[in-house]
Amino acid sequence: MINSVLVANRGEIARRVFRTARALGLGTVAVHSTADASAPYVGEADAAVQLPGNAPGETYLRGDLVIAAARAAGADAVHPGYGFLSENAGFAQAVIDAGLTWIGPPVEAIAAMGSKVEAKKLMAAAGVPVLAELESVEADDLPVLVKASAGGGGRGMRVVHRLEDLAGEIEAASAEALSAFGDGTVFCERYLATGRHIEVQVLADQHGTVWAVGERECSIQRRHQKVVEESPSPLVERVPGMRSSLFEAARKAAEAIGYVGAGTVEFLADESGKFYFLEMNTRLQVEHPVTEAVTGLDLVALQLSIAAGEALSTQPPEPVGHSIEVRLYAEDPAQDWQPQTGRLHRFAIPGSEFEPGGSRSGSPWIRVDSGVVAGSEVSPYYDAMLAKVIVWGATREVAARRLASALASAQIHGVRTNRDLLVWILRHPAFGAGDTDTGFFERYGVGEPLADKEAEELSALAAALADAARNRATARVQGRLPSGWRNLPSQPQRKSFAAGDSTYEVSYRLTRDGLVTDGDVKLVEASAERVVLDVGAVRRGFAVAAYPGLVCVDSALGPVALTPVERFPDPAQQLAAGSLVAPMPGSVIRVGVAVGDEVKQGQPLLWLEAMKMEHTISAPSDGVVAELTVGEGEQVEVGAVLAVVRVGEDA
Repeated sequence: MINSVLVANRGEIARRVFRTARALGLGTVAVHSTADASAPYVGEADAAVQLPGNAPGETYLRGDLVIAAARAAGADAVHPGYGFLSENAGFAQAVIDAGLTWIGPPVEAIAAMGSKVEAKKLMAAAGVPVLAELESVEADDLPVLVKASAGGGGRGMRVVHRLEDLAGEIEAASAEALSAFGDGTVFCERYLATGRHIEVQVLADQHGTVWAVGERECSIQRRHQKVVEESPSPLVERVPGMRSSLFEAARKAAEAIGYVGAGTVEFLADESGKFYFLEMNTRLQVEHPVTEAVTGLDLVALQLSIAAGEALSTQPPEPVGHSIEVRLYAEDPAQDWQPQTGRLHRFAIPGSEFEPGGSRSGSPWIRVDSGVVAGSEVSPYYDAMLAKVIVWGATREVAARRLASALASAQIHGVRTNRDLLVWILRHPAFGAGDTDTGFFERYGVGEPLADKEAEELSALAAALADAARNRATARVQGRLPSGWRNLPSQPQRKSFAAGDSTYEVSYRLTRDGLVTDGDVKLVEASAERVVLDVGAVRRGFAVAAYPGLVCVDSALGPVALTPVERFPDPAQQLAAGSLVAPMPGSVIRVGVAVGDEVKQGQPLLWLEAMKMEHTISAPSDGVVAELTVGEGEQVEVGAVLAVVRVGEDA
């Protein structure tokens, strides 16, 4: 019997497992790194044990420390979550050897699927269609995909279009895989530039029953990591017989390795419905909530019951309606998906709730599985995903519309995210038509911000008026006077704000006759937190939140993040021309140049590792490396000068 569960993971998946465990009356134990000491999941557990350090290799990948934590806290079962040690057969065996219950598949099944190379051979023998591994790569094989044999999540993967790049990309993929999974083994296979990523959720008990619960489509990806997931698959819905063939192949895969527990069999499909085995994830998937939404199942509860020896019923429930999940990342899609760090000042998504195995009928509902709350710090040590937002609807159209609306009206302050991109995807005609292959971003780009230039201009005006109202509310002398009041009219009030590449100078006066500013705008009311304006014949409300160095304005026109522009900037804080600064905190893993080297625009100079991904710092123009302030292995903070490239006569 299971009484207390340790989750060998962090963030949203730890919170997810804890919720079900508490609902079943089980105790909960968290493990956490030094950086995660104040994370929400740690405070929600009944007990927590620190794993000293920050890097995954020092903490969440240390199976010995995790098992010691379980013993110290009195846990009698270990749930691995996803990522980290979740597909490590050695860790699973160590948990069992320690006398603890392993909430996962048999060690032999994990080992069989742990190597994607060997897994393909097993699946081919079981009659499951596979894409063959390339023993050697020739020009006719290009493009190819270099892929980590262990792990997943897009790490350790590279697309190679030129033979001369192959060796370098294999080296880079191997290094990334070694850092993320502790195994640098990689292999090559043919790369299909466009295709459908379709996966089948399987559940198997210890008594021989195997369920194919339903399929999910996860074709919209960036850097081989999923961004949007849904169930059922639009492709499978329109190809006759494809679902039954997929389910049969998934059951064959599970039965071939004696699978027990929750797992996912992933396939790559073309538009005709022909599909090939990619891999089997011997764990719970990030996107499992969409299956829960359409089936009413609680997959974590089923994992626990299977681990306790309970039997599944003969058949799984039939899915009802449609569910879509999006991954909210702390990243900037317009800047090559650059991860973002910092404080999340506010995080609120209207109408959301957490309801695993919730209602499959009636009004659509929105669920948020989040690893963060307002006030959380987004660190550079782990994945950039902040939360998953999931919606259920009677139809795909209803689900997409509701999810887009909820995201657009969410208040997410302090860290740049991919929220605008997600709304753009959900409202894109191609998405609405179900045309969602893996080439979506290459074909359509990454969209535009929800707020256009006019919205930014009005938001800057609202920010200025809210600031004025705040100043008057806190004034100790003559606080009732209007902002900028003079006996005789003089110059207007002026405040400047930056939004992306644009700067807005707001010029206004508050008189006894009301607001005087450019355009047909009238002030209805203003406080430090809310401004209401009549813009022409339309009344619009703006919610304003001010933080140090940041003003966030939310309205129906779209969210706008503004940076107040200082009137008299400190010259000492100005950077020298050609300075390359760290876009995020991270570790320098490689330096490719020396002081005095001539470089070309776009040439890689050095590489940073942050948020479990590798990031290249390139030369902004042709020139000479005048300064190189960091070396391999150094930890750098955001904004730190890494190098200076001088151009022309300055070189």
